[in-house]
Amino acid sequence: MNIKDYKIAVIGLGYVGLPLAVEFAKKYEVLGFDINKGRVSELNSGHDSTLEVSDEDLKEVIKQDTNKGLLISSNETDLKDCNVFIVTVPTPVDKNNRPILTPLIKASETISKYLKKGDIVIYESTVYPGVTEDECVPILEQVSGLKYNKDFYCGYSPERINPGDKTHTVTKIKKVTSGSTPETGRLVDALYASIITAGTHLAPTIKVAEAAKVIENAQRDINIAFVNELAKIFNKLDIDTHAVLEAASTKWNFLPFKPGLVGGHCIGVDPYYLAQKAQEVGYHPEIILAGRRLNDSMGEYVATEVLKLMVQNEIAVKNAKVLMLGITFKENCPDIRNTKAIDVYEALKAFHMDVEVYDPWASPNEVKEEYGINTIESIGKEYDAIIHTVAHNEFLELDLKSLKADNAVVYDVKGSLNNQEVNKRL
Repeated sequence: MNIKDYKIAVIGLGYVGLPLAVEFAKKYEVLGFDINKGRVSELNSGHDSTLEVSDEDLKEVIKQDTNKGLLISSNETDLKDCNVFIVTVPTPVDKNNRPILTPLIKASETISKYLKKGDIVIYESTVYPGVTEDECVPILEQVSGLKYNKDFYCGYSPERINPGDKTHTVTKIKKVTSGSTPETGRLVDALYASIITAGTHLAPTIKVAEAAKVIENAQRDINIAFVNELAKIFNKLDIDTHAVLEAASTKWNFLPFKPGLVGGHCIGVDPYYLAQKAQEVGYHPEIILAGRRLNDSMGEYVATEVLKLMVQNEIAVKNAKVLMLGITFKENCPDIRNTKAIDVYEALKAFHMDVEVYDPWASPNEVKEEYGINTIESIGKEYDAIIHTVAHNEFLELDLKSLKADNAVVYDVKGSLNNQEVNKRL
């Protein structure tokens, strides 16, 4: 098959799938498929609520002609004419931090109905090594009746989307590619190389590509856990952690990680995928899980530190009025998936405080549906404590003094506020 004859289907139009579909649609005929009819309707109207794609860019690629452009649909029969299927569905964990492969399995079942000889299925969803060939391929074979690496082929090219980042966009991040045969690997690599200006790296096998993805975020998780532990130590020594990090960063090979809440759909999840596979083969990962446990504990730690400050300032804790600035998992991004800001909120509520959450980036409906919290539309006054949990640009302009009650405390999780306005930083 010639690369120019590819008709691409991108399955899952979230933070990962939509930007990818839009870029491919500039050169190829692309079907963007999602089972969420509301999401499909929104995108067809020319708006992306995740803010990863601008309205202008989206409207520009929505079905232009027969040779290129984007058709967005929730009708699975539209998949029948496609010959390259790219799966970008989420891979979360459950309440016990066990990987949930259900979206991946369902997507594979759907593709199987329309799989034809010569087709290629490429997975981008984060998984542990072996999922593509051990979990997904058997489904593709069973439902389609076709034979792997004889009738159809697979690839794996891990997503590297950084939500909210307008500098490191999909085409500007080097892409790891792989294929189930050497020839398929070259085809998959050439396909991505046609849109990724930063270049590609062809891994020798699918499992190598899967493993590369899952360790990227595990590495970041461990490094941030180390710095979070340092913050706890320096807090007991009455030393400013951020000042220490600033001094240490003068050495050329020091890694400039900062303490904070580590959530989201990647760093807060991927280590559990690797840990799961390690345990399946009889190895208990010590460092990976230790880092995750420490980072998972930071929400409660922040709440406890705020409580201590309030007691020191003789503020009555019960029914104290508290303002939380931010509920998304990171700054300048509407993504609330697996946010660790919720841990701060729940710990404060456990102390019987009256907590208000303000976040101009988060959808009030999504926050209500996911966490049962009614966010406020505007900030009030006379708060006994203000917690800066997410470093949205809007928060840096706030006049915190006008919001504080007498003896009120301000705790800066992100370390980005003016020091003169802050009682303590993480």
